[in-house]
Amino acid sequence: MEYIKAKTILQKNKTNDWFGNDYNMNLYRGCCHGCIYCDSRSECYHIDDFETVRAKENAIEILREELRRKRTTGVIGTGSMSDPYNPFEKTERLTERALALIDENRFGITVITKSSLIRRDSDLYKDISRHSPVLCKMTVTTSDDALSRIIEPNVSVSSERFETLSVLSDKGLFTGITLMPVLPFLEDDAENIISIVRLAHEAGVKCIYPAFGMTLRSGNREYFYRNLDRFFPGLSQRYADTFGGSYECASPNARGLMRIFADECDRYGIIYDMKKIIKAYKAGYDDGQLSFF
Repeated sequence: MEYIKAKTILQKNKTNDWFGNDYNMNLYRGCCHGCIYCDSRSECYHIDDFETVRAKENAIEILREELRRKRTTGVIGTGSMSDPYNPFEKTERLTERALALIDENRFGITVITKSSLIRRDSDLYKDISRHSPVLCKMTVTTSDDALSRIIEPNVSVSSERFETLSVLSDKGLFTGITLMPVLPFLEDDAENIISIVRLAHEAGVKCIYPAFGMTLRSGNREYFYRNLDRFFPGLSQRYADTFGGSYECASPNARGLMRIFADECDRYGIIYDMKKIIKAYKAGYDDGQLSFF
C-alpha cells in the first residue's frame, strides 16, 4: 500500500438519484480484490497500477474540516470506486475513523463493500442510524462460492457476504445487495438469480438493485478477457462475437431474468426499485431532506 496526497475527500453529487447519496467519499484509491470485471479498472479513470491500494494522506483531517464547513448535512456514499474495506483497512482504519466523524457531524451514510470486515464497524453504523439514514450494501453476483473465488479472488466469498448481511440486519440496520454486474454466460441464469434473492431474504436484506449484464471499456475489457481465457477458454470470443466493442453488454436473458427477479422479490417483500429503496431507508428521517445546522 502507498500514500498519496489529497486536497479533498468529499465530492458533492449533482443529483442524489443513486441510492440517495448527496456526497461521495473515497478514502482509498485502487483496489486489490482482483475482481475480473471491475469497471473502475477502465482507462477513463486514470488509475495506474490499479491493484496497488493508495490511502489518501491526512484523509481524516481533511474530512473533519470538510464536514465542519458544510452548511447542510446529507447522505455520504462510499465504495463506488474503491472498496472502503480493503485488507489494509484492518490496520489503517480510515473508514472506521471517517464513520466516527460522520456520526459526530450527524450525516447519513451508504456503503458498498464485498468484505466481511464491515462487521467491525456495525456499532458505528448503528450509532449513525439513530439520527441519520444508513444503508449497508454488499455486492453479490453469484450464490456459488466456487465461481465467486474465480471472479472475485481476494475477497469474502458469497456465503460470507450473506452471513455478514445477516449480522448487520440483526443489528437493526437497513441492508441491501447490489446485484451487479451479472456476467453474461456465467451468472445470467434463473437458478442463480432465484438463489441470491432467497438467500438475501434469509439474511434479512431489505433491498436488491440489479443489473443483468456488465460494462466493458478500454482497460477493463482487456483484463476481463485475459481472465476469461485463463479460467473459461473460448468465452472471450463469445463475448466479442455477441457484443463487439459495445460499452453496455446486457445479458441476452435480461428481460426474462428481470421478470423472475421481480417475482421473487415480490414474494419476499424485497424492494428493487431505486426510488422506493431511497424512500424506504430514509423513512423517518425528516422525509430524507437535508437538515440545516
